[in-house]
Amino acid sequence: MVHHRTEQVNALRAVLYEYGYVIPQGIASIRRIADILGGQNCDLPDLVCDECRDLLEQISSNTKLINVKTDLIKQLAKQTNMARQLQTIPGVGPMTAMAIAAFAPPMEVFKNGRTLSAWLGLVPRQYSSGGKERLGRVSKACQADIRRHLIIGAMSRLTWLGKKSIPEGSWLAQMMARKPKIIVAIALANKMARTIWATLTKETDYRDPTISATA
Repeated sequence: MVHHRTEQVNALRAVLYEYGYVIPQGIASIRRIADILGGQNCDLPDLVCDECRDLLEQISSNTKLINVKTDLIKQLAKQTNMARQLQTIPGVGPMTAMAIAAFAPPMEVFKNGRTLSAWLGLVPRQYSSGGKERLGRVSKACQADIRRHLIIGAMSRLTWLGKKSIPEGSWLAQMMARKPKIIVAIALANKMARTIWATLTKETDYRDPTISATA
């Protein structure tokens, strides 16, 4: 549903681009599009305006459904200990936690965190076959869904850290200095997957290593 909404927003952007309006990507641009259509100086043909307004109504309906489902997922994520533990990991929110709880095999299937990360497609190559024969009927779509949520969570984490401070000399600071943000996010998602494996196999909440070392 989110993907469909994104396609609708991009369709609107494409139509407006043909008439000289350059609209940034993202759902946040909807307000700007609505202002253009409702402006007194709007020079778009009536037929184009009508089509754009129809798309805006569809996007609005999809957004309401998405918000309802998101609220439901947040409530469900509070009701299971596994989802609660996962959300103690920085960058892991309710959507990611529920995706793992719903689609990932038991963590015992994986030999270590790297094996889980490789199964999710977050490392260049799967060197170990540990757990491969016991993954059952988990589809590639499920793997891709978890991977996508982890990368989105990593991107959000990088944005948050960018507003604070990344320790100078850390692996993250070094990568940020020489790699595109999406590559850094994938690397961070890889580390998050390994942390997820460790957290769930130990059946404990996440603890920041820097805090643990000084405790």
